[in-house]
Order: sequence, then C-alpha cells, then structure tokens
Amino acid sequence: MYMRVVVVKVKGNFTDALMKGFSSLCSSPGDCLKKYFKGKFASLKVNTLSGKMVSTTPELSYSMGQIVLNHLGDEVIIWDRSEREMKHAGYRIKRRGTMKVIATDSPRVGYSQNLIVKGNIGSLFSRIQMAADVSVSIAVLKDHDIAGVTLAMKNYYGAIHNPNKYHDNGCNPFIPELFSCEPIVSRHILSIIDVTKAQFHRGPAYHSRWYARPGYIIMGQDPVAVDHFGWKFIEKLRQKAGLPPLKEENREPVWLYTAEKMGLGSTKYEVIEL
Repeated sequence: MYMRVVVVKVKGNFTDALMKGFSSLCSSPGDCLKKYFKGKFASLKVNTLSGKMVSTTPELSYSMGQIVLNHLGDEVIIWDRSEREMKHAGYRIKRRGTMKVIATDSPRVGYSQNLIVKGNIGSLFSRIQMAADVSVSIAVLKDHDIAGVTLAMKNYYGAIHNPNKYHDNGCNPFIPELFSCEPIVSRHILSIIDVTKAQFHRGPAYHSRWYARPGYIIMGQDPVAVDHFGWKFIEKLRQKAGLPPLKEENREPVWLYTAEKMGLGSTKYEVIEL
C-alpha cells in the first residue's frame, strides 16, 4: 500500500485546508493528530531565508500551530535560524506563551554543543530541534540553483550551524544524510509544502519572471514522497513557462533517489487531490 500525498486547494483559510488534508491522511483529523503528535513539544520548522515572497506564509504556520495546540501538546515553537529573517518574512517574534515564534539566534537558544556525525555530516543542531518531541517541516515550493529543488527535506539545512558545507554535487547525498541524523529522523512526523507561492526557476531567491501563485498546500507523512511530488509540480510550472526539465540543466534532484535507497521514504505514492 502506497503512502499518501495530499494536495489541497486553499479556498478559504489555512485551518480549513489543513484539516481537509488531515482528513485524507487518516480516517479523521482527530485520529491523524493523535497518531502523529505525541509528546508535549512540537517544532514547526519554517523557511524564511529568501524574503517574504518565497518564505513560508506566516498564516499557514500559525494555523498549523493552533491546530496542534487545540488537539494535544503543551507547547509549539514556530522557528527558523534567524529572527531578522523571520521578521523580514512577516513573522511576529513571540518569545513567551504556548505558541512561540523564535529563532535559533534568539536569546538563550543557540546550537547544542553536541556534534552530530552521520556519513558526511558533522553538525551542531539548533537546541529547538534537539528539544522537540515531534517536528514538522513547513517549506515553500522553490527551485534551487544547486539542489534542483529545495522543499521539506532540505528545509532542515536551517537547523544546523554549517549548511554551507553541504552543497557539493547537487547536495547529494548531503540532504538525505542530514535528514537521517537522529535529531531529525526520530522527530520528523509530517512534511508540508506551501504552494500558495512558487519560485520555479532561478531559485531559491525571488525572481518575479518565474514566480507563480498556484494556491495549494501539499502534505504527507512520507518525506521523500512529498518532496518528489513537489519536484514534479515545479517541472509542470517550468514546462508551462517554456523552460526545460531540470535534468537538461544538470539540476535533477537525484538526492531524492538516494533518500529512497537509504530507506527514508518512497518515490511511489498515492496522490489525493482535494
């Protein structure tokens, strides 16, 4: 039986779209949330590196955080590496309360001093990621000039102190090796891609010529399946704009197949469109 990738058209608010997605991942949204969110502290890792136009929409993150708090858990942290980047992307920093919006460079956060080594990876992880019981990656649909695409798995580059070290060879095998590190693989429970916006060429920075607003969210439990579908979505946008496939630009995201070989997920899945 294939894992499901759910594609939801955002017609109203993000809460409704997310709950529709959960209803297709499990028999009911409540069952889904109970199945995935166990423990007291949930980490929601967003992507705010490239400015407001190509960052995770704040309302999507806030809606997801409130859903988690409404159903279970004592604390949610919406976060990225830098408060400055989060503010620039439209996030309101909130250091107190049950739903915090902070960054690794926030006061009294920083990186753990425990070096995590796995394959070619040797990194310090954000204390937020280290402390979480469960983790959700909420990324944006973006082309990437080196990796081909940057989606939910590569979003965790923002959880370590030295992501610049892991961009050789199209980020292969670095993206799956980083994901397989214990602070991520043991905590990650859900991938969400914000497709209300999309940078389908010359990413990850914003370029208006190759920018679209498809109006969807993609979500699923299998990180490889979700990112693979996100890649195919980008290819469709590129084809529509008269651009060649990423393979012809020597940017095919082959790291996804490495991730599949490592047992992190599958490139075969069932797609549910809502």
